[in-house]
Amino acid sequence: MERFVVSVDPGLFREAMRLTGKKRKSKVIELALRVLVRQYCLAELRELAGSGLVNWTPEELSSWWEIAKRK
Repeated sequence: MERFVVSVDPGLFREAMRLTGKKRKSKVIELALRVLVRQYCLAELRELAGSGLVNWTPEELSSWWEIAKRK
């Protein structure tokens, strides 16, 4: 793991820790980054809808994402 120093609003961190139930700040940051990457990947795939490059239904996409997360 890479180490770094970051400044974050303490209230935002407390709320994130409360909502996620995570006890370690590093786990909150990791979760937040995973969620951010997932959102952007899904947005990119949505932009491909109708292009002919991707012919997945939203259900197939969700299923694929759940399987990919486990790998």
